[in-house]
Amino acid sequence: MSNVRFIGLDVHAETIAVAVAEPAGEVRSLGVIPNRAASLRKLVNTLGPVEHLRICYEAGPTGYQVYWQLTGLGVRCEVVAPTLVPVKPGDRVKTDRRDALKLARSYRAGDLTPVWVPDAAHEALRDLVRAREAAKKDQLRARHRLGKFLLRQGRRPPTGVRAWTDKHRTWLQTVTFAHAAHTATLLDYVHEVAHAIDRIARLERALDDAIASAPARMRAVIEALQALRGVARVTAVTLVAEVGEFSRFAKARQLMGYSGGVPCEDSSGERTWRGRITKTGNAHLRRVVGEAAWAYRHRPAVGPALRRRHKALSPEVTAMAWKAQHRLHARYRHLIVRGKCPPEAITAIGRELLGFIWAIGTQVEATGGTRIAG
Repeated sequence: MSNVRFIGLDVHAETIAVAVAEPAGEVRSLGVIPNRAASLRKLVNTLGPVEHLRICYEAGPTGYQVYWQLTGLGVRCEVVAPTLVPVKPGDRVKTDRRDALKLARSYRAGDLTPVWVPDAAHEALRDLVRAREAAKKDQLRARHRLGKFLLRQGRRPPTGVRAWTDKHRTWLQTVTFAHAAHTATLLDYVHEVAHAIDRIARLERALDDAIASAPARMRAVIEALQALRGVARVTAVTLVAEVGEFSRFAKARQLMGYSGGVPCEDSSGERTWRGRITKTGNAHLRRVVGEAAWAYRHRPAVGPALRRRHKALSPEVTAMAWKAQHRLHARYRHLIVRGKCPPEAITAIGRELLGFIWAIGTQVEATGGTRIAG
């Protein structure tokens, strides 16, 4: 339509800077409004018929509340990737007003890349998965603090006692110091480690409840992804929470690009150069895929845990998982023979693993389930 108005919003916690790109070519600022539902409703009423409005803003810490408020008013709204917004090389002035003007101008030109907006179920699951991930990081920090403190004081566990096992916790209770300050420090560090364990257990119970109450289609994908070696419950849930609908990617390569696991490239004419992975993608997705890829160093096999996960799945899904084991293990050995170090080889394996994840995810979404009839 020739009378469409493109609006750019620079959204902050308390304010929103607004700019509009008119159909005739003019791009102007409309000022700043409070970040409140009533203010957005008033803005939409002022701008004209909702069918003539196209609004965008950058993804950020404010989440998707503005998106849901605008779509609830019948306005077409898109959340765009901030790292892919065009920036002029010599532009060194950044203000809310200028950011809103740039968004409106780039949106009208079609230079912005929208991101996927999760529905309520996916967003809730993703928040819970990321809370568990944060708890695991805090646990690692707490363990490091306790371990380094004991190392500085020359206290080492008995031979044969592995760190963070039941025997190790029993040994910690026997450690004593001459100074009360050291004793208080030890008790605090031990308490933090125990608190982290309880926190993770609580979040994992909540994760089990969230999976049980998730939509049937989402549960089917989570179960099917666990057919892959290295992809257990938490990894499968993370994949679904971070990716959403796998079928929104037309090809597996698009999912690989979304993860940021593809190599950067600088080619011109007959010269082709490829370097490290871009990392311009979902870091949470890239992390769990990289961790799962380490399982493919070992020769293909189906252990007891993997066999139990396969029982409830269709032959098509388990066949793809078995094919992944053969292909990715052979690929890993080939890369090592060529002189690649293990981390480099695992990065490439993780990228190919995403292809199998995409294939399983799209098949289950298309069929609506993976359980064997009868």
